[in-house]
Amino acid sequence: MPDKPVARSSAVEDYLEQILDLINTKGYARVADIAQGLKISQASVTNMVQRLDAEGLLKYEKYRGLVLTTAGETLARNIMRRHQLLTDFLRMLEIEEEVVYHDVEGMEHHISPQTLNAIEALMEALRNNPMVLSSIKHQPHGH
Repeated sequence: MPDKPVARSSAVEDYLEQILDLINTKGYARVADIAQGLKISQASVTNMVQRLDAEGLLKYEKYRGLVLTTAGETLARNIMRRHQLLTDFLRMLEIEEEVVYHDVEGMEHHISPQTLNAIEALMEALRNNPMVLSSIKHQPHGH
């Protein structure tokens, strides 16, 4: 019986996404940067970092700060890919940017891989059928 939870909480996903983003942009991730990025206290970040360390998703190295393990980085990349795919999909439909941001934040933690794959396939089909995409984009928004 595996002791790791199968369902990742949205908080865990937000942390991993934030950490990978910091590592990609700054080259390192520190507790203070994560706290600032997620707009929460450093104490909360420290608690979550310890939990993620215990789960084998990251390790804390004294001079490098937080380092994602292979498992942590794989999970973080999948989370970022999912976020980007949903963002690209809504932008493709010409949804307003602030709506895109809000909707993606709500959708990204609740969407199944099956639905994500369907959206990816739909996006590909729409790219290959500009007329269909155009007819969808020019529907009046709202009811």
